[in-house]
Amino acid sequence: MTKTLILIPSRMSASRLPGKPLLKINNKSIISHVFRKGEEANIGDVVVATEDQEIFDDVIKSGGRAVLTNSKHKTGTDRIFEAYKKLKLRGVDYILNLQGDEPNINKEDIIKLNNLMINKQLKIGTLAAKIENDLALIDNNIVKVITKNKLENNNFPIALNFIRNNLSKDYKNIYHHIGIYCYKVSVLEKFVNLKQSKNEIDNKLEQLRALDNNLNINVALAQSAPIGVDTKEDYLAIKKIMEYKL
Repeated sequence: MTKTLILIPSRMSASRLPGKPLLKINNKSIISHVFRKGEEANIGDVVVATEDQEIFDDVIKSGGRAVLTNSKHKTGTDRIFEAYKKLKLRGVDYILNLQGDEPNINKEDIIKLNNLMINKQLKIGTLAAKIENDLALIDNNIVKVITKNKLENNNFPIALNFIRNNLSKDYKNIYHHIGIYCYKVSVLEKFVNLKQSKNEIDNKLEQLRALDNNLNINVALAQSAPIGVDTKEDYLAIKKIMEYKL
């Protein structure tokens, strides 16, 4: 049976909103909300990978599982690979990198990505949602992905490019990228041993390292795009949504 491990990279020193993993929504930290979403997907073990003792302690106190990693990592993917090696788990086929700042991600989308990866035996997969508001096209904080073919509910086309910059509505097959990745373990190891590409560094998008090294990334259609907590405004918006649901 194919085995998936969910790893959630998290750190306190985010440039735009330091300390965001421990901000509270419904009296629970953002990182703990993400951990629970990973557990609810019920596809494998869930572990938070962090360089910060405060995050580690919060996750453990909330009944979760965490591992401390080096503070020198340049990307979240490098962090999750160290965590995977430290955990020394046997028989893991896929590692799913769940972003630690998307507490309202849909568990069904996590399950869908994992199932497509396993059923099609692919190397790297991610999610994207339809763009409902044209303002997303000109928002540099929203990463867009251009796919080779139109995204449908049951297909898994490859990504042609990932872009932050302004885009025209004239582009075909452009979607709101969701920062979740699923890697075959052997491909993840290959990825973290590649040098950061100029394209990756300039755009601050580590997925471009894969494309620049001819590693395909397949994209699945998500039901919706979760709110990523990058700014105080994002936090207040998602706090209002999630607390209102109760």
